[in-house]
Amino acid sequence: MEITSKPYLSLLRVVRDLAGYSYGRSDLVRRAMGKKKMDVMEQERQYFIHGKLDDNGDIEIDGCVRNGVSEEIANQIYDDMIDFAKYAFNKSHAAAYGVLGYQTAYLKAHYPVEFMAALITSVMGNTNKVVEYIRECNSLGIQVLKPDIKKSFGKFSVEEKNIRFGLEAIKNVGANAIRDIVAQREISGEFEDFVEFCKTVNSKDLNKRVIESLIKCGAFDSISPNRAQLMAGYEKIIESITNDKKKNIQGQISLFEMGDKQEENNIYILPNVSEFKEKERLLLEKEVLGMYISGHPLSQYERELKLNTNMNNFILSKNEEEDYEKFLKMDNKDVIIGGIIISKTIKTTKRNDIMAFIEVEDLDGSIEVIVFPRILQKYSDIIMEDKIIYIKGNMSIKEGENAKIIANKFEEITKIDDRELWVKLNDIEDNEQLYKLKKILNKHKGNSLVCLYCQKSKKAFKAEKNCMVDLNEELINELQEFFGVQNIKIKNISSKNI
Repeated sequence: MEITSKPYLSLLRVVRDLAGYSYGRSDLVRRAMGKKKMDVMEQERQYFIHGKLDDNGDIEIDGCVRNGVSEEIANQIYDDMIDFAKYAFNKSHAAAYGVLGYQTAYLKAHYPVEFMAALITSVMGNTNKVVEYIRECNSLGIQVLKPDIKKSFGKFSVEEKNIRFGLEAIKNVGANAIRDIVAQREISGEFEDFVEFCKTVNSKDLNKRVIESLIKCGAFDSISPNRAQLMAGYEKIIESITNDKKKNIQGQISLFEMGDKQEENNIYILPNVSEFKEKERLLLEKEVLGMYISGHPLSQYERELKLNTNMNNFILSKNEEEDYEKFLKMDNKDVIIGGIIISKTIKTTKRNDIMAFIEVEDLDGSIEVIVFPRILQKYSDIIMEDKIIYIKGNMSIKEGENAKIIANKFEEITKIDDRELWVKLNDIEDNEQLYKLKKILNKHKGNSLVCLYCQKSKKAFKAEKNCMVDLNEELINELQEFFGVQNIKIKNISSKNI
């Protein structure tokens, strides 16, 4: 099949035949159309209609009027050309893109794990793209496994029905070091412990910075799961191994080599250090991977987010055509979201005030939040990267753009206690009882939820978040004295009878 760009060729002939353009000048119009540069197209309109003189006053372009075409007709013709330029696309390019689109759609449909592994590998140098495609894997039900010194290769690889994280995507870990690690693994098999790894991988590129990055991302977890222990002791072990190699003159057998392997490894003892807390582990992962891979700092706040927010970051996708009109109607809607601040960019307004653009990530995705100067100044102490917060604000929806939130209020997320206080009332509309209850609760602020059960309506209600209490003995005694012992209960949130 012959593929041409006849519409463009026809337009080139129009400007040459009607307005006297040269071949070179007419190609400028074609390029402006191809790039959708409407400002250039409008500038060329005047030349097309009335022509153009050079610096010496000689006619460079005749123009339609000089060639007997009226200004009105010339404008009409040019308007048609402008309209065409808005959607015109090179036919050969369109055909190539069509074939490529069909092929990639076929591969994603029939070989999703292999396709996504190759796709992530193609953008390993772009952390934002890697994160985006890993989220796509999650939506497809494909698990992306953390880096593993025993199993990972340089690129992202397929491991059964999962994808194994590629070592080349780890910051500070060079391709040469990775090549030597994989080569040694193929020779001697999977590494069994950290000391063996440091001894057998003989690479000048395997320096302390590389080892530290591998520890932080969890690549050694399968052979030494305590990352804090490795971080505290890896330098001494590397130094000891280096010194031993220097002492062992060629042809001389060291005392270490005469003992068994266990005795040899006991020479290099890691310090007795407690493991990092989960949040610290995850932050170290993000430092070298650009993302959280073995968990998420918000996982422990999942219950709090469900209770205190009315929207998650992917609750409505503007890409779904059937919901697009509904999406646009959310503009200016009041929302409360919760998440972790993953980036913060400071800008200066025209009045030289400071405002911020922050990206907030929850368990489903991320969204941009705009913080104007007054709000930034008021909450500057908690608008910081890695802070876990609630944001109250207004949706900002513009056609063709991603949703944003204009922030009005910030609040740090507080962990909710695993126990709830239940109070049984005769009537939820009994103002005297409610007043007394609120007065008692306000004296014992804390992190436990308060729930009310109305005997009259047989319905249960959750009290507002500002009524959360500390479940101490004094509080329980006060409530039992006023409402009766049988009407005050403490229940575990995970209990099935709630």
